[in-house]
Amino acid sequence: MSEEPVDVLIIGAGASGAAMAWSLAETKMHIVCLEQGGLMNPLAYPSTGRDWEARRQGDFSTSPNIRKLPSDYPINDDDSPIKVANFNGVGGGTILYAGHYPRFHPSDFRVRSLDGVGDDWPIDYETLQPYYGENDRMTGVAGLAGDPAYPRDNAHRLPPLPLGRAGARLAEGFNELGWHWWPSDTAIITEDYDGRAKCINLGACGAGCAQGAKGSADVTYWPHALRAGVELRTRCRVREITVGDDGMATGAIYYDANGDEQEIRAHVVVVACNGIGTPRMLLNSTSKLFTDGLANRSGLVGKNLMFHPYASIQGVFDDALDGYAGPAKAIRSQEFYETDPSRGFVRGYTLEITRGMGPVRTVQTAMAHDRIPWGDGHHDAARDMINRMTGMVAVCEDLPEEHNRVTLDPDLKDGNGIPAPKVSYTLSDNTRKMMDHGIARATEILTAAGAKDILSEAPIRWGGWHLMGTARMGKDPATSVVNEWGRSHDVKNLFIIDGSIFVTSAGVNPTSTIQALALYVADQMKSRLANLFD
Repeated sequence: MSEEPVDVLIIGAGASGAAMAWSLAETKMHIVCLEQGGLMNPLAYPSTGRDWEARRQGDFSTSPNIRKLPSDYPINDDDSPIKVANFNGVGGGTILYAGHYPRFHPSDFRVRSLDGVGDDWPIDYETLQPYYGENDRMTGVAGLAGDPAYPRDNAHRLPPLPLGRAGARLAEGFNELGWHWWPSDTAIITEDYDGRAKCINLGACGAGCAQGAKGSADVTYWPHALRAGVELRTRCRVREITVGDDGMATGAIYYDANGDEQEIRAHVVVVACNGIGTPRMLLNSTSKLFTDGLANRSGLVGKNLMFHPYASIQGVFDDALDGYAGPAKAIRSQEFYETDPSRGFVRGYTLEITRGMGPVRTVQTAMAHDRIPWGDGHHDAARDMINRMTGMVAVCEDLPEEHNRVTLDPDLKDGNGIPAPKVSYTLSDNTRKMMDHGIARATEILTAAGAKDILSEAPIRWGGWHLMGTARMGKDPATSVVNEWGRSHDVKNLFIIDGSIFVTSAGVNPTSTIQALALYVADQMKSRLANLFD
């Protein structure tokens, strides 16, 4: 006998799924979350061993095509200069993110009105502001109030991360030029908080935080959600969302840890699988009512894919800096964030200061730029680089374009035989001009700070960390996939809450906004409980 339908089925236990599960838990509904990966064991993180840099290029790589773990699915990203980065497990991409946690600007929700590009969001900064604050409280965010690049807020912030030698040195460069910089909002706690211990500068944030100081969703939202009664099922890979003859979602078909096919029925289905996984799932969920994929009557599912094209600009200094010690991000600059017509492109970018790299990555980077030879002189040249390199990345706003898209690969499949996603993406002229501008300005900053040599790369090939736009939000069903509170225009009991619903990408990391949106959508659902199941 099959189990009774659950009230809410959430697919994906990452940043948005975790926030949604916690928020809905107070309703006492039967909430089940299916996650294709497993629970993370901090004792198994690379930072607990001496081979941590090697493992960051193996089983803890950001690319699923390199990791090839049982929980991963392959992605055909051959037709893109930027390769997809994700992680499958409880906590999702937050397991491997650096914890940089800025909010969107008010202007990011109004780019069509302000700059004549993209589209305006159906909601604004003021709508999300209380949810940004709630999310900061749940996550534990270190930072400093008063950044002139943002509106005033009353957010709860722990003391900011120390600047370190690298941050202090580059701040001198910004000061010399008279340009904005500010201690970053970072999801890394600097004091013991909510049962978690403060940061101890392990320096391997991008491969899982064994200390638990980094605010990944498995240590922030999930403990609270589980204690409140949410049911989390791991190693469950969803093949498709099912629909009834009335066009309403009825649940999902998934494969359990043994590879056996299972079905779960639900009154409400929430998709939280990121900007690649969500369109993949919707396109795989075909039926006689949705022959082109679920919730795809607009034809926009998978279209308008946005990354953040990254430019990396690193300087080599005479004296030793921090190397990899400490969190990766300490300060940011938004001097070039808003549109300035004199620059020759619209919108802008954030400069994120990167503290440094481990010795292996330092040598790899320097060798790729012909700064370290093979053979004679190799070790001497390497010593001149290790702990002496620091710099920044330019996080460039990516404009939505329909030809940048996710489709289903006709041949590639995952371990359960489910068609894999295929990414088709090109860089726009606007993006190229923006990256060139960022490299030029960063070079000025590094030079002013005393760098003797500068190495740059654009775009970062393995920098597809931010996956947005493939199931966009809007009021018009002809031009969007979900409405202004995350509900599918086509399927009234289907919600999407991850980065795929972004209308524009802004020029900052999206995780804070993804989770604020999930909390906002959860509140909208709670306020409509009377007709949520209709």
